[in-house]
Amino acid sequence: VQNDSWGKQYSHALFKAMSHMLCIGYGQQAPEGMTDVWLTMLSMIVGATCYAMFIGHATALIQSLDSSRRQYQEKYKQVEQYMSFHKLPGDTRQRIHEYYEHRYQGKMFDEENILGELSEPLKEEIINFNCRNLVANMPLFANADPNFVTAMLTKLRFEVFQPGDFIIREGTVGKKMYFIQHGVVSILTKGNKETKLSDGSYFGEICLLTRGRRTASVRADTYCRLYSLSVDNFNEVLEEYPMMRRAFETVAMDRLDRIGEEEWPPGL
Repeated sequence: VQNDSWGKQYSHALFKAMSHMLCIGYGQQAPEGMTDVWLTMLSMIVGATCYAMFIGHATALIQSLDSSRRQYQEKYKQVEQYMSFHKLPGDTRQRIHEYYEHRYQGKMFDEENILGELSEPLKEEIINFNCRNLVANMPLFANADPNFVTAMLTKLRFEVFQPGDFIIREGTVGKKMYFIQHGVVSILTKGNKETKLSDGSYFGEICLLTRGRRTASVRADTYCRLYSLSVDNFNEVLEEYPMMRRAFETVAMDRLDRIGEEEWPPGL
């Protein structure tokens, strides 16, 4: 081989290098002539390219089958980097991790954008379906005008609270009311009285009705999946359905009697 020309030596060296680099065999016998060497190298390149394209398309196909989980994983990687950058303590990081697990359950969607692209009938149909358990468990919705229920549901915002979180704090200005889809909360008053509320209940409406400050706190006892309604949306819906305001006021007065408040208006 040492007596071969520079071109032959270079070709054989390149062939050996490509064989090791691409890990592609060339049969029982190595090619001898220059034509065989270059054709074998060409076949190696074509084979490696096809293999790479196959792996790439297979990977893209697998990722596309569960793009929402991939989006969640990418998002949570950013959250982990954020926590590391700010050197957050371990217990805080664990609570953030648990929040993401309960809030998104391993999948993430741009729900606002998806619903925004649909027609109003389709959007209302999806929202009514997603909130069917809330409607079924809540007497207020079960006995109400379906149009009122739809108008209310389209303005709700999904939120998750962890055990021990204060959803409402005494003395703050009330800007939201909450509907409990799943979980247990405690209403804490100045007299150290506790009232438990669970699935199908709602709270925070008193302050929206009276435009006052909260006179009681509400704490999550378990992981709570709630839907919140802002004061502006609350008033907007009740302007269209004034009879429902009386229903809210009736429940509010009953709750005040049970938690020991004697004067109206309060501000839960």
